[in-house]
Amino acid sequence: MGVPIIILFPLLVLLTISENTYHLFFRVARFWAAIIIYGMGFWPVIKREEKMDKGQSYMLVANHTSMTDIMMMLLISRNPFVFVGKKELAKIPIFGFFYKRTCILVDRKNPRSRKEVFDRARKRMHDGVGICIFPEGGVPEDQDVVLDTFKDGAFRLAIEHQIPLLPITLFDNKKRFPFHFFQGSPGIMRAKTHAAIETKGMDVAGDKARFRESVRNIILHSLEKA
Repeated sequence: MGVPIIILFPLLVLLTISENTYHLFFRVARFWAAIIIYGMGFWPVIKREEKMDKGQSYMLVANHTSMTDIMMMLLISRNPFVFVGKKELAKIPIFGFFYKRTCILVDRKNPRSRKEVFDRARKRMHDGVGICIFPEGGVPEDQDVVLDTFKDGAFRLAIEHQIPLLPITLFDNKKRFPFHFFQGSPGIMRAKTHAAIETKGMDVAGDKARFRESVRNIILHSLEKA
């Protein structure tokens, strides 16, 4: 991850000075993600139930199993989005420098931090940028867990802003590049984008829980059938 970041460092710094240049940064980030995925010996195969509408902001949600989830999400979406992720990743050398400049960081132990995340996410969506959240809230420590329970944040934001939510299933990331050392292998890395779900007319109080579980079931059933 570090080598292409070092090579692109001057350009990346320039494009992260202001949020107004984020769309250009996102294009470079997608190029960086392709270098990482192909350079590590992975071959992404992305199936789409429908195309994403150009210029549309989406709430992107996917299962979370690997560090490569970040790169795959960048390859999947041509529509600019920002990640909501745990602040611990900002400690990774080089990568963390840009991670904290471009992503919305959350301290899961701090209730105030969670509120600030919602405020920042609302601002970015108002600017026409989508949001990507891994609703499990982290990678399950037990590798036998197929899909952990989902937290509410992504679904609440999607309903509040009446933007479509795009469920995404990442099938092979855990097998190809798990968080455990000395495991994994090169090979095909499959992903599927499901049909986008409209949130127009939904209400947070009445629909959030049902919406959350219906999206989880879509991803879970897809994983179980793979």
